[in-house]
Amino acid sequence: MNAQELIAPAKLTLSLRITGRRPDGYHLLDAEMVTLDLADRLVVEPGDGLVVVDAGAGVTADPGGSSGAVQVPAGGDNLVARALDLAGRRARVTLHKSIPAGAGLGGGSADAAAILRWAGYHDERRAVQLGADVAFCLVGGRARVGGIGEIVEPLAFERRTFTLCTPPFGCSTAAVYRAWDELGGPRGPAGNDLEAAALAVEPRLAGVRDALAEATGLRPRLAGSGSTWFVEGAHPAPGRRVVQTTPSPRLA
Repeated sequence: MNAQELIAPAKLTLSLRITGRRPDGYHLLDAEMVTLDLADRLVVEPGDGLVVVDAGAGVTADPGGSSGAVQVPAGGDNLVARALDLAGRRARVTLHKSIPAGAGLGGGSADAAAILRWAGYHDERRAVQLGADVAFCLVGGRARVGGIGEIVEPLAFERRTFTLCTPPFGCSTAAVYRAWDELGGPRGPAGNDLEAAALAVEPRLAGVRDALAEATGLRPRLAGSGSTWFVEGAHPAPGRRVVQTTPSPRLA
């Protein structure tokens, strides 16, 4: 096997409704997700092991760093390593991170899905055991997502532009869902039922939302469980990223 370069596109959750909860505690969703041109890059070559590189800084991620940004583990708990195990494959992977961790953009899930595509593994219902977003990231494009994430119904692709604003802190998905339960299951006025819960878990999100709203004149929406806020259209400025939707990576 020669070295191969894989692209792992981020996902953006345009709407997220929670429709129920299974006896095992997992929440049932009705969501619309799209693939973005923001992507991680993975280099796969013979051998074993995982190296995580911060694409912005060009250095290996330091799990003990104190910058406040969410760090990406490079050990066996990383979703890349778990995807290799699920597919029954071995490889040495160098992961160049561009998708911020803990931002609600599915970075870890996108990385796992890229490995599964490389391995020829296309079982969405089993892929979801790695994480709720892995099945969508495996299919990509634009889709309606149900169940706990394992039901992916492709929708017609639409070319759209969004502006993302990701603060230098992340949100714990588990903590946000737990807060949603504790708050009595509020419905999100902007199409994301997790918004109130995310604000309860991380109150600093309100300031980021309000600043983006004031700058653009638009009502920002929260990406998944946070911490990224987004608005439609191109509104470039420091601290923001303009992105476009892309077709399914399966069609690339």
